[in-house]
Amino acid sequence: MSRRHIALAVLVAAVWGVNFVVIHVGLGHFPPFLFGALRFAVVAVPAVFFVGRPKVAFRWVVAVGLVLGVAKFGLLFFAMNAGMPSGLSSLVLQGQAVFTAVFAAVLLGERPPGQRIAGLAVAFAGIGLAAVDRGLDGPVGAFALVVLAAAFWGLSNVLTKRAAPPDALRWMVWMSAVPVLPLLALSLLFEGPSAAREAFAALSPAGIGAVLYVGLGSTLFGFMAWSFLLGRYDASAVAPYSLLVPVFGMSSSWLLLGERVSAPGAGAALLVVAGIGLTAVRPGSLRAARGRFRRRVRPVAGPAAERPVRIG
Repeated sequence: MSRRHIALAVLVAAVWGVNFVVIHVGLGHFPPFLFGALRFAVVAVPAVFFVGRPKVAFRWVVAVGLVLGVAKFGLLFFAMNAGMPSGLSSLVLQGQAVFTAVFAAVLLGERPPGQRIAGLAVAFAGIGLAAVDRGLDGPVGAFALVVLAAAFWGLSNVLTKRAAPPDALRWMVWMSAVPVLPLLALSLLFEGPSAAREAFAALSPAGIGAVLYVGLGSTLFGFMAWSFLLGRYDASAVAPYSLLVPVFGMSSSWLLLGERVSAPGAGAALLVVAGIGLTAVRPGSLRAARGRFRRRVRPVAGPAAERPVRIG
């Protein structure tokens, strides 16, 4: 990946990391399925009437809309509403990088190089350390739902790669239109119409801001940029950058929600960054760099160095 696109991937990770704090705020104002429906409605309505049709088959739009919008975000919001902490959610959800690599290998025939696999292993060692440090303090059922959400995110990455949308804006707008009605139906079924009435009756600037951030910032910008990167590079090359999300998620949770960051947690973040560094370096470039270094420090040898000094 080019430096500019690496910077874009890191920016997306930062937006998504802070997003977990914003979701925590939003769930204090809306029930989870309604909040998810509003997230995508902000993106799709009324933009779907002003942008052109996506230049991909609609089966891909529907598939990614259901897998990413309904399954992944529905499960995530439900789990966080059930007590899964925002920092820990940002951490566990990054299991999607492994799911992405597995799905890409099975469905797309991608074979990530050993260096990239090593980077993933280092980064996930950091995620494991942070999870142990935090004591897996979320409810077991909610924890499992976030893991399942990570699997659906990995599948959506591969489906997006397979769809290869040429226009990221049209893709995101139309994809965002798919989850709105299913999530509203789930809200009516499990949360009831009274929950929606109460949420809108108590609407506040914080609730509106949360919907706008998760809709326009995290969804429109974040996934539009993510889709752009997936269209240019292997899915297994892009997905590891999402492992930076818990670094931003944990730090923003500490700054804004008062969640602690211990020494093991800081060490875990360093492992994640180191793992990302391994995945970012092109295979073979480390070997080439070592070769250049050895050539620079090799002592001067040859006939001139071995010629005896004449005296007199």
